[in-house]
Amino acid sequence: MRYIQFCIVMLYRNLGAALLYCFRANGWVVRWRRWRTCARATKRSPTPENARAAAGSASAQRRSTARTMLNMKLKERLALALSAFLVLFTLMLVVDLQMDYGISGHRIPLHGRVKIGDDTDKGRSAYIEFRKRFLQKSNGSNSSKEYEQSAPSETSGGDAEPRTPSTPTDRFEDLQRILVLQLQGKADENPVVVPPHRDLNVLRPENPTIGEMEDLEPSVNASNLEKFQLKIAQHELYEDEEPLVEAILHDMATAPILHAEQKEGGTQLKLIIDYPNGVQALFKPMRFARDVQTLPNHFYFSDYERHNAEIAAFHLDRILGFRRAMPVVGRVVNMTTEIYDVTEGDILKTFFVSPANNFCFHGKCSYYCDTGHAICGNPDMLEGSFAAFLPTADLAERKVWRHPWRRSYHKRRKAQWELQSDYCDTVRSTPPYDSGRRLLDLMDMSIFDFLTGNMDRHHYETFKMFGNDTFTLHLDQGRAFGKAFHDELSILAPLLQCCVVRHTTLAVLLKFHNGVPLSKVLHESLKHDPVAPILWEPHLTAIDRRIVTVLDAIRKCIEKSDNPLQNEVSDFV
Repeated sequence: MRYIQFCIVMLYRNLGAALLYCFRANGWVVRWRRWRTCARATKRSPTPENARAAAGSASAQRRSTARTMLNMKLKERLALALSAFLVLFTLMLVVDLQMDYGISGHRIPLHGRVKIGDDTDKGRSAYIEFRKRFLQKSNGSNSSKEYEQSAPSETSGGDAEPRTPSTPTDRFEDLQRILVLQLQGKADENPVVVPPHRDLNVLRPENPTIGEMEDLEPSVNASNLEKFQLKIAQHELYEDEEPLVEAILHDMATAPILHAEQKEGGTQLKLIIDYPNGVQALFKPMRFARDVQTLPNHFYFSDYERHNAEIAAFHLDRILGFRRAMPVVGRVVNMTTEIYDVTEGDILKTFFVSPANNFCFHGKCSYYCDTGHAICGNPDMLEGSFAAFLPTADLAERKVWRHPWRRSYHKRRKAQWELQSDYCDTVRSTPPYDSGRRLLDLMDMSIFDFLTGNMDRHHYETFKMFGNDTFTLHLDQGRAFGKAFHDELSILAPLLQCCVVRHTTLAVLLKFHNGVPLSKVLHESLKHDPVAPILWEPHLTAIDRRIVTVLDAIRKCIEKSDNPLQNEVSDFV
C-alpha cells in the first residue's frame, strides 16, 4: 500500500509540473512578474507621470498578451496534451501495480497463487488435473527434509552405493501393453505414444555427419576431440559405445593446461581451458559440497551453478540413450600452476589469499563476481568440471532457439504457458514444431530436465547444416540437482500439456522402473569419474522417484486421449 500511495503522490506531482509548464508556455508567469513590478512602482510613486507610465505599461502588456496568446497557442495545446498523458499514464501505472501485487481484502499477493484455469478449460490438457493432483502432495517422509542443509557425511564423501528402492507396487503394465501392441502394429492409433515407424529419431533415413557434409577427413595428427566433432551426426552427437568419448574424457582429465581465460557472458564465472593440439574445454569450478541444496528463498535464476551437475547430467543423458550432451569430466587443478600462471588480463587482479590462507579468485562478470562470491581452493587445489567444446562456427554453425516453455525469469510474472492451458495447441501450429521431430525432442528434454531438476532451460541450440530435422543439444546443466527432496512438476509442462512421447523414451523409462534402477546404473557410471562420488545419495534416490511421476503423467495423458481435443497429434514423419 505504501507503494500505491507513493504513486498517487507522483500523480499530483506530475500534474503540478504539467500545469506549471502550461503557465510558462502561455507567458502567464512573465506577465505576473511584470504586473507585480508595475504595481510596486505605482504604489511607491503615485504621481501623474507614474500613472501614465503604468497605464502605458499596462497597455503594452495587453498588446503583448494578445500577441502571446496567438503565438503560444500551439505550445499551450502541447502542454495540455502532455499533462493529460501524464495523468492517464500514472493512473494506468497505479492500476497495473494493484493487479500485479494482487491487492485484496486479505492482502494475498497474486503471484503467490497457482492459476489452474477456468471451468471452460477442463479437459483441454492433462497438465491442469495433474498439477491439481500432485502439486500440493509431499514426497512421503522426505517432505520434511525438502530444504534441509545436511552436513558432510560418510555417504556424501565416500563411495557408498545408493540404497536399492523397494519393489515398485505399480509396474505400469498398461503402458507396457501399449508398447507391445505398437511393436506388433496393433496400436498405431494411440495419440500419446508415437510408434517407432513414425519417429525420425528411429527411422533415420539419412544420418550424415559433419565430416560428410563438409567433405572433411581428420588429419593424421588430429586430436580425439577433432575426430569426435567430425563424427557428429544429424540425429545424435555420437553413436552408442563410441570409443572417442572415453578418450576425450581421459584427455581433459590428464592433459596439461596451456592457457586459461575467462569466458565472456553468462551470470557466473567460467574459464576456457586450452590444451595441446588446439583442444579446448569449458571449466566450471566447484563452489560448495555435494550435499548443499538450493536455498528455499532462491529463485531458479539466482541459484549457483554446480560443477557436479554438469558431470552427472552428461552420464544420465548417455544412459537414457539421448546422446545429446557433450562429454564432461571432473578434475582437480592446482590454482597456482594451472590457472594463475597460465592466465592473462584483468582476471589476475582478482586473485587473493583469504583469511583462511586459501588461494581465491572471483573474475569479472555481471553477477557473483566479487570478493563475497569468490572461488577458493584448499589451499590452492580446486575441483571443477571440464566440458568438451562443440565445433566452431566456421565448421558447424549453430542456431539458437527460444524455448517455447521458457520461464519468465521474473519474481512476480508468469510465462504464457503457465497461464494458458491450451498453450501446446499454439506451439503445435508454429514451425518447426508442426512437423518433424522437434516437438518430440522437447518432450525428451522436459523429461531429462525433470529427472535432474533443471528449471533453467530458456534456450536450446541445433546445428544449422542439418536443417530442422535434427536433434536439440542438451547444454548447460549447471543448475540441475539443486533440490533432492523436491520434485518441480512445472518442468514437465511440455509433456503434460502436449501429451505426446516417443515409444523409445517410454520404453527406456519402463526398463529402469521395472528392472535395474536408474540410480544404480548412474552410480556405476559416475564411479569412474576422477572426482567421484559425483552425486549425493538423495539425488540418486530422487531420480527413481521422478521416473514414477513421469510414467504416471504419461498414463494420465492416455486416460485423457479419448477427449477429441487431445487427438490432434502432428505428423512426425
